Amino acid sequence: MADLSVEVERGEGVTTVRLAGDLDKLTAPGFKECLASLSDEGRFDVVVDALGLEFCDSSGLWVLVELQRAVGERGGGLQLTGVHGVLRRVLDVTGLKAVFDGVLPAQL
Repeated sequence: MADLSVEVERGEGVTTVRLAGDLDKLTAPGFKECLASLSDEGRFDVVVDALGLEFCDSSGLWVLVELQRAVGERGGGLQLTGVHGVLRRVLDVTGLKAVFDGVLPAQL
């Protein structure tokens, strides 16, 4: 399995988090820590760009669902962009697509 690269861009009001690699049981805890630090900064409007994501298992998906819940409780929101591959199929099959404020597919 590949590592996960997380790039954070703090903009005016919206924070973009770009993922590349694998979001799985090995990398999900580090990703969760990164998101917790954004929450500590008061950043509750988040866009997760998954275009570079090669794989996402249930551990990674759960981190995204937890993030959606946490930012929603604070009046923010989570949008997923660049969704493709395994993540797109899992969101479609499970119906979790509706949980997020927006899910934009990759335009490949």
